[in-house]
Amino acid sequence: MSNKKRNNHLISYPIIVLASGGDVDAINAVLKHYEGYIAALSMRMFYDEGGNPHLCVDDVLRRRLETKLITKILTFNAA
Repeated sequence: MSNKKRNNHLISYPIIVLASGGDVDAINAVLKHYEGYIAALSMRMFYDEGGNPHLCVDDVLRRRLETKLITKILTFNAA
């Protein structure tokens, strides 16, 4: 895979700087970027009344991961 194609999946430096400075739109852009990864980390096995397993996103865990990411963004020193 070429570097040009691989770099398309990175968050731009100006967005990182703005997010670490507390810009709400930039923080939302970072959250949007990691949305799929956070959802994958939040998958849990739940069982219905019949005992059948279902793989679902645990919303409480997803929110905890998003909150942790936001706190780390705000403490990040980008400059």
